[in-house]
Amino acid sequence: MRFTTFAFRPCTLHAVPQHMARAGWVLALLSQLCTAQAAAPQPAAAAAAPLKSTQASSVPELGAEQLMATILAHNTPLLAAQNARVAAQSGIQAAQALPNPRLDWSQGRNTARMPGVTPGPLQSWSVSQMVENPTARRARIDVATATEQESTQLLRLTRNALVSEARLRIYQGLLHQAQAEAAADDVQLLEQVRERVRLRVASGEAARYEIIKADAEIITARERLQTARLMVEQNKIQLNQMAAGQLPAQWHLLGDLKDAPDLLDLDQLHQLVMTQNPELSLLQAEVARGQALLRSAQSSRWPGVELRYTQSQDAEFRQGQWGIGMQIPLLDQRSGPIAQASAELTRAQVRLDGRKAELRQEVLLTWKSLEMARLRIEALSQGSVREAEAALRVAQAAYRFGERGILDVLDAQRVLRGVRADLIQARYQLQEARIKLDQLIGQNMAPSPV
Repeated sequence: MRFTTFAFRPCTLHAVPQHMARAGWVLALLSQLCTAQAAAPQPAAAAAAPLKSTQASSVPELGAEQLMATILAHNTPLLAAQNARVAAQSGIQAAQALPNPRLDWSQGRNTARMPGVTPGPLQSWSVSQMVENPTARRARIDVATATEQESTQLLRLTRNALVSEARLRIYQGLLHQAQAEAAADDVQLLEQVRERVRLRVASGEAARYEIIKADAEIITARERLQTARLMVEQNKIQLNQMAAGQLPAQWHLLGDLKDAPDLLDLDQLHQLVMTQNPELSLLQAEVARGQALLRSAQSSRWPGVELRYTQSQDAEFRQGQWGIGMQIPLLDQRSGPIAQASAELTRAQVRLDGRKAELRQEVLLTWKSLEMARLRIEALSQGSVREAEAALRVAQAAYRFGERGILDVLDAQRVLRGVRADLIQARYQLQEARIKLDQLIGQNMAPSPV
């Protein structure tokens, strides 16, 4: 490269325009040199491009099954429910335990205070064994067994709710990803429109307000794109929170909102809800536990009998005695615990009956929501989207031939964007209703223990 040397000399006021022209020419030459230097390290940039693509491809892709396995393995409330079930199982073993025998031993000395009495050491011991009332024992074991069943149903309810919430979060992530993709397409299309508008404005074929309107639409579209991407990241954080932070720092969600769920008959859904709903199973376990508590309170008035054998020995005699002890319910007939257990049983039964009536209406409402979402998807995908796309193509062609303005093109694009957004939302609502129905019929519960 050959450099040109310039000589500068003092100039007068009349020579200012000439020197300004020379300075402009020098600045133009320097800009060309900077451009050449910036374009020189192109091989390095080309070498860095595969590195970026490799880093992008190294981001793991997780589907619903992988996410669900991680969440079920590390979710804190689910682990707590599992430990509560283990504790309840230990309670059955504690309720089946027999009372330990009691051993008493005493020692002293016999001192003679009257003639004819032989002084000497004195000692005695006794052993006693509590023999429980069989009815009270059976009621206590029933209470522990009902508590274990209640903890099992609570575990199944927790798992069912967790899986349903995780699936809902996953489809929310797919919803935001679809919104981000649609927003990216809008930005790309608006940039193409803006370039056409810029050329027409530069050539004088269109007014300047058209380029201002196009710029404003691009700014709005970019804001929507950024918001959708932030919602995707927020949804990933929520899923990672459910997994107790065990998900990777960066990952991509796999899936599609277009998955068509299988639809069950309404009568079949009602039957499944009445037999498999985890809330009803939990309330039924509470009723069984209340019945066992009532039996335990009623049988506690006669806890059992105590068998006792006592032997005492002094310097002259050795005595052995058999005895029996029993608690007689004269002062306390356990009326308070019996009334409390009866009230708890009534409350549990009322909750069970009321929840059954609520679930019937809830199933019907969710069924209607699913039908509405299905009909909305059919109407939007088969009619509205195609008509909006055709209207946009007509508006773009008319704009190219100068028959319509940029506002008509932007309005047509806005209509298409709204219809596509409604279609994406309808697909998400369909999945949301299906997840709700699966939760109501207990589709995501762990299998019952044998």
